[in-house]
This record gives sequence, C-alpha cells and structure tokens, in this order.
Amino acid sequence: MSDLLKKAVSLGWGLAVVSKEKIEAAVDELVQKGQIAPEQSKALVNQLVERGEEEQASFSASIQDMVKRKLQDFDVAASSDLIALKQRVMMLEQRVAALEGTGPEEPGEEDGQPNMETDGRAD
Repeated sequence: MSDLLKKAVSLGWGLAVVSKEKIEAAVDELVQKGQIAPEQSKALVNQLVERGEEEQASFSASIQDMVKRKLQDFDVAASSDLIALKQRVMMLEQRVAALEGTGPEEPGEEDGQPNMETDGRAD
C-alpha cells in the first residue's frame, strides 16, 4: 500500500511542477496582452503556486486518510500497534529471563513441589 501512496504523492508533485510551468506561461501571456502589470506577475505566480501546493497537501492528506480507513476496514495492524507489541514481548522476555535466571531451583523442588524442610510451609 505504501508504494501506491508514494506513487500518488509523486504524481501530485509532478503535477505541481507542470502546473507551475503552465502558471508562469499563462501569467506571461497575460502580461504580454497587457491584462496585468509585469510587477504583478511574480506575485500572481507565487499566489497561484502556493494555492496549488495547498491543494496538493490536501490531496495527499485525503489519500493518507483513505488508505488508513481501508487498512482499518481490512483489520490490518498499524505500525504503532506492532511496535507496542514488540516492546511488550521484549519486556515479557526480559521478565521471564530474570525469573529463570534467579538461580537453580531450591533443593527438593525438582518435581515442582516445595521442600517442607526449607520452606516451612505446604502448598
């Protein structure tokens, strides 16, 4: 899915570059026709390019939101969920290792039963 998202965003950036060139050409044409002053052309190009970038960012956010919703529909775990689970497993592995590494079993506990002589209690 991330490749598809990257391609969509790349397409959007490609369109933004082409759009800037087309905007500059269209504004230059307006200047040549005398419909806008040459001093205004740069500001107009910048304004239109900025608007295009805002639209592209909005498009990208919409695509990301759509992909996120679809992944939730398919019940795919988010990377943050996987990271949290990995951390939890690591913590549990450390706890198990610490419990197992506390030393050999007490004498008489080889069979899993407490040693009445050392424990002083029966379970």
